Amino acid sequence: MTTASAPTAGIPVGPGLSMFDPIFIGIDEFGQHVHITLAYRNLLAGGEPGGGKSGLLNTIAAHAALSVDSRLVLLDGKLVELGQWEDCADAFIGPDITAALDVLRRLQTVMNNRYAWLRAHGRRKVTALDGLSVITVLVDEIAFYSATIGSKQEQEEFVALLRDLVARGRAAGIPVIAATQRPSFDIIPTSLRDLFGYRAAFRCTTPNSSNIVLGHGWAEQGYTATDIAPTNQGAAYLIAEGGTPRRIKVAYLDDAQIAGIADYAAWTRRPTRLSAPTGTRLDWETAA
Repeated sequence: MTTASAPTAGIPVGPGLSMFDPIFIGIDEFGQHVHITLAYRNLLAGGEPGGGKSGLLNTIAAHAALSVDSRLVLLDGKLVELGQWEDCADAFIGPDITAALDVLRRLQTVMNNRYAWLRAHGRRKVTALDGLSVITVLVDEIAFYSATIGSKQEQEEFVALLRDLVARGRAAGIPVIAATQRPSFDIIPTSLRDLFGYRAAFRCTTPNSSNIVLGHGWAEQGYTATDIAPTNQGAAYLIAEGGTPRRIKVAYLDDAQIAGIADYAAWTRRPTRLSAPTGTRLDWETAA
């Protein structure tokens, strides 16, 4: 996570963006721009409904959709939070646990193939020079797939597959950005939370919920998302690996802005989507 003044030149426009570029996500309490790099990191966002988590996911989705080296995989149980990006995505999964498991298994296969390729070339991670797409996975509401829909066995498999992607995917160019409005130990166990390089705690109702997102003990040190006013939507504490939480205000895109960006991004992706098979749009295994 970096904080810097707004650049005055050299800003990439439209399809010139890359997932290896720093992503602008908002401002800090001093009004300085906040950027994060997600190509080798994962991000967890948690907090009560209406806190601004979807705003953060949409800001990241916009950057990914406009990046020439990114492909989107979206899981949205409500359909409407990430729904406007559907035409930009290789896969868009709604309230269907079977489809969610299928797409995670497929991502796991791509990840394993990429690690086999890296090993064969004596490498440790994918870089921008490799020409491989960064497969950006966004999940809006972990709890829907891990605790609400489907059988107990399916829910447990979803959690296991998601944990594997979060644990191993980043070096293979498969970052995961996930959100939940139920920050509790049964939804986000410590073993899963600690795998996320970035964690953002939006308003929480209890210090314990804030700690579940940021990490144990931060609320007791004064970094608690319970002190965020209910009317201050988009405010959050953001922590990076090895860092200290800092207060930020997430950038906000309204529905009309999202529609405009998504429409343009879908148009730029049209040549690769026209020949893709129905329901998949792109052959991940071929491109992996």
